[in-house]
Amino acid sequence: MKLSLIQMNSSPDRDENVERAARYIDETVARDKPDLVVIPEFFNHVYVFQYRDYKYIDCAERESGVAITRMREKAKEHGIHVIATIFEEHSAGVYYDSAMVINSAGEIIGKYRKVQPAAVASLEKIYFRYGSYFPVFKIGDWRVGINICYDTFFPESARCAALNGAELIVIPFATPKKECWREMMMTRAFENGAYVAPCNKVGLEGEWYFEGRSMIVSPTSEVLVEAGNEGDETITASLERDLVFETRRNLPMFRDRRPDLYTPICTTTEDLPQVN
Repeated sequence: MKLSLIQMNSSPDRDENVERAARYIDETVARDKPDLVVIPEFFNHVYVFQYRDYKYIDCAERESGVAITRMREKAKEHGIHVIATIFEEHSAGVYYDSAMVINSAGEIIGKYRKVQPAAVASLEKIYFRYGSYFPVFKIGDWRVGINICYDTFFPESARCAALNGAELIVIPFATPKKECWREMMMTRAFENGAYVAPCNKVGLEGEWYFEGRSMIVSPTSEVLVEAGNEGDETITASLERDLVFETRRNLPMFRDRRPDLYTPICTTTEDLPQVN
């Protein structure tokens, strides 16, 4: 598989963002001929979840809205798969952070909804619900899982995707600078014997500066390609499924797991020992 990540900044102008993403898809297809293109989290709008103001609910879109419709058109036009993440309006009063998986016919073949909405510096939890599943999608011969941004801070998220069969885990991101960013992505790849591909926003949006540094990491934790942190950029790498098989055979961590001993991970917070 050839994978391209489109790292980009978003302005308050939704239509301009969507058309710029469409243009970047055109350019990377012409140059790199990828099978799968991934776009950052909330690519279609400035990151509004830094603010506490219910008016930003109006930024949510249905899957039939402008952003995903345009990405579906581009997927069909070029015969590629696209993963595009938006603030999704599922129904009246119900919203998700949703990564849409679009096939080469321009059809939405599935969604991943962020399982852990952030509520540290950002205010995502007041805007949308959490998802409940770690689905894996068939893209060509590959099995592809998705985490979104803050999910990556929970190693269980990538592990669940891998246990469900993911050989590649793509991660649409919208995050400022994280000191352990590179090491975290390398670790997620290593501990799951899978390719990991975070695709981040970049530049100033509102009061937040997004760090970029999108990358593609191999199952052996080698960073194959990495973007900078100063502007829009597209990166591409060729992935080899045989390397996933070889890595998991040489370091059989799935064999050596002890889920029978991991009860504390699944114990409700109220039942855990109090830590002072």
